[in-house]
Amino acid sequence: MANMTYAQAVRKVIQEEMRRDDKVFVMGEDVEKLGGVFGTTRDLYKEFGTDRIRNTPISESAIVGAAVGAASAGMRPVAELMYWDFAFVAADQIFNQMCKTRYVFGGNAKLPIVLRSQQGTGRGNAATHSQSLETIFMHIPGVKVACPSTPAEAAGLLRTAIRDDNPVCFFEHKALYITKGEVPDDPEFMIPFGKADIKREGTDVTIVTNLLYVSRALEAAEELAKEGISAEVIDPRTLVPFDYDTVTESVKKTGRLVVVHEAHQNCGWGAQVVAEVSKRAFRYLDAAPIHLGAKPCPLPFNPGLEAAVIPSVKEIVDACKATMYR
Repeated sequence: MANMTYAQAVRKVIQEEMRRDDKVFVMGEDVEKLGGVFGTTRDLYKEFGTDRIRNTPISESAIVGAAVGAASAGMRPVAELMYWDFAFVAADQIFNQMCKTRYVFGGNAKLPIVLRSQQGTGRGNAATHSQSLETIFMHIPGVKVACPSTPAEAAGLLRTAIRDDNPVCFFEHKALYITKGEVPDDPEFMIPFGKADIKREGTDVTIVTNLLYVSRALEAAEELAKEGISAEVIDPRTLVPFDYDTVTESVKKTGRLVVVHEAHQNCGWGAQVVAEVSKRAFRYLDAAPIHLGAKPCPLPFNPGLEAAVIPSVKEIVDACKATMYR
């Protein structure tokens, strides 16, 4: 095991996979000497050169379009967008080309693309650089969606994504880049998609969450424990595929469900989880599930206002207590 930051874990896996397979290459804005906005590819060009750590124009449509072409020709691009907020500049390339190529060719084509970027609050990046958009990518068939919350998961899920023959949207969180944790020092360490992780076991209420909100849900669970309430915290790790079985079994045990995420509440991925788990475990529920997300407001620049828009630890605690009629 090695102790490293989330950002270092991302860089480590990219480096190891590029050494393992010369078809893997990185492309994106300022990924060469700058190493990207958060340094996740810093200095890799010194080892692999500028053919495999390739700067692109400031054009998301060009980045994704070129990645689709390269993957179709047998390469394995790891394409970086500066912020997920900018993905919609490349909406046609993502939703109508990347997501549909395997289908329109009858499954005969491979499209091994990792489209990775960062998102979320915590740095005062304001309305157009702070959104949590993973829900939208869940809606379009043909792409897998990964959301690691720890350095180890960033490593294990990213290696799985790079070796997958399907396109993967890889969502990192800017506030997690500096967090540290133990990462297996194993160039074959992989985490399978579609397998949730129970971060904390409990018996009274199930909390399902992802990315930055895993740590906030764990903090809420500590607060709830002081009041004699045992919360189980589940991180799905991938939203497509989603591990409904683990969540359903947890709800059958606890009888209560709270889903919380940083994405806006309206049509957020939590609504899909509530709907599906309610169908699977309806007769086990002792209270109506609760779905928490950001308020319907563009994300403010001011830190205090930003914090007011996204769910707080207290709101998570209150939601869990509400399912227990307290």
